[in-house]
Amino acid sequence: MSFRFLAGGPENCLDTGKRRSLIIRIPVPYGNAFLSVEIPDPRLKAVLTSDLHELKSETPEREIVRNSLENPINSAPLRELARGKKNVVIISSDHTRLVPSSIILPLLLGEVRNGNPDAEITILVATGGHRETTAEELLKRYGPEIVKNERIVVHDSHDDGNLVRLGKLPSGGDLILNRIVAEADLLAAEGFIEPHFFAGYSGGRKSVLPGTAGYRTVMANHCAEFIAHERARTGVLEGKPIHGDMVYAARKVGLAFICNVVIDPEKHIVAAFSGDMEKAHEAGCSFVGKYGKVRAVPSDIVVTGNGGYPLDQNLYQAVKSMTAGEATCKKGGVIIVAAECSDGHGGEAFYRTFEKITTPRGIMDMITARGRDQTEPDQWQIQIFARILIDFTVIMVTSASREMVEHLNMKWAPSLEAALTMAESLLDDPEASVTVVPDGVSVIVEAV
Repeated sequence: MSFRFLAGGPENCLDTGKRRSLIIRIPVPYGNAFLSVEIPDPRLKAVLTSDLHELKSETPEREIVRNSLENPINSAPLRELARGKKNVVIISSDHTRLVPSSIILPLLLGEVRNGNPDAEITILVATGGHRETTAEELLKRYGPEIVKNERIVVHDSHDDGNLVRLGKLPSGGDLILNRIVAEADLLAAEGFIEPHFFAGYSGGRKSVLPGTAGYRTVMANHCAEFIAHERARTGVLEGKPIHGDMVYAARKVGLAFICNVVIDPEKHIVAAFSGDMEKAHEAGCSFVGKYGKVRAVPSDIVVTGNGGYPLDQNLYQAVKSMTAGEATCKKGGVIIVAAECSDGHGGEAFYRTFEKITTPRGIMDMITARGRDQTEPDQWQIQIFARILIDFTVIMVTSASREMVEHLNMKWAPSLEAALTMAESLLDDPEASVTVVPDGVSVIVEAV
C-alpha cells in the first residue's frame, strides 16, 4: 500500500489502496507555467504540499491588509506612531521578492499621512546584496502613481558614502546600515513571510539585515560558521546567531512597525500581520508554520520545483528548493529540480567557484576553513549547495544550458520524464521510490 501525504499530518493522508496500475500526474511550477511528472502509483511514496496552497480568502486583499493595520499586534497603529515624526522611512522589498507592494504601500503611505500629513516619506528598496532594482522593475512593483509621486531610493550595499557604522552585532560582526534607516524618525517595513532555507522564515527583521545592510555586514551574518549551525534550517527561528543578529540590527535602528503578508500560489494575499517587529512577525511565522509544515517521507528520488517565476529565475535561487529535497531524500539518492532559470546561473561568484575547485567536498572544506570576517560573495549559497551535492546527485530540468548545469556538478535533463529515467539509471533501480515536493520553497519539510 502506498500513500500520498499532504501537509498537516496523518489525518490528511490519502490512501491510494490497490490501484497498482495507476499513473499519477503531478504538476510542478516552472517559470510562468507548469511541468508535470508522471509516477506509477506503487512507487509514489508522497506528494508533500503546503496547506497554504489551499488557503483562499473571500475578503479582498486590500481589506485584509487594512484590517491588519487597524488591529496591529503589540503596537499602536502606524498613524499614531507617525504623529510628530518628520522623517519617515518605509523599507520595501526588492525585485527578488513576491511582495504585493502595489497593495500594501498605498495603505502604509495613507496611514502615515493620516497621522502626519507633513511627514517626509522615503521608500527604501531593500536590495541587501542583490543587484540594483531597475526603473522598469520599480514601475512593475509599485505602479506609476507611486513611482511618479514618491521618493524612492534603492539601497546599495557597496556605497560607503551612504552607509553608517553602528557598532557591533552580538556575534561580533560590524553593524553597517544604510544611513537613511539610521537617521529615520520613524522606521517601518513591508514584506512577506514564507519559509526560508537558513533564516527560518523571511520577513520581519530581514528588512533591515540583510535588506539595508552594508556588504560587510551581510557577509558577517552569512558566514560559514552560522550557515553550518544545526538550527540554520527552514522553519526555525530561535537559537541561531543568524536570526539573533538580524533582530538586534532591526531593534538598533528602531524598526517600529511592520506589515507582512502571506500569499497563495496565485500571489494573492491570504493573511496579513502588522505591528511590533518581533511579535507581528512571530504571529505570521506561526501561521505559515501551522499550514506549511509537513513530515518528511524519505524516498530514493525526490522531485521538486522552485515555485515558478520569479523564484526560479536562476540556478542560484534554485538551491532553496534543493534543501526541501534534501530533507526528504535518502542519503545517496537523487534530487530532481525543475527551475526555468531564465537569468542563467544568477551569481558570478557562485558559478566561478567551481572553476577553482571542481569537487563539492573540496569547496566545502575551503569555505568552512574561512573565519567570520573572510566570507566571500554568495558563499552561503555555495556552502548549502555543496552540502547537498556531497550527499545527493542533483538533476536539473531547466532552460539553462547543459554546459552551465554540468559545470556546477549537476546533471541536465530536458524534461521531468527524462530526469526520472536518468535517476532510475543512476540508482540502477527502475522501481526506485519517489517523493514529490512540487513547490519546494513553500513547504517546511520536517524530519520524521
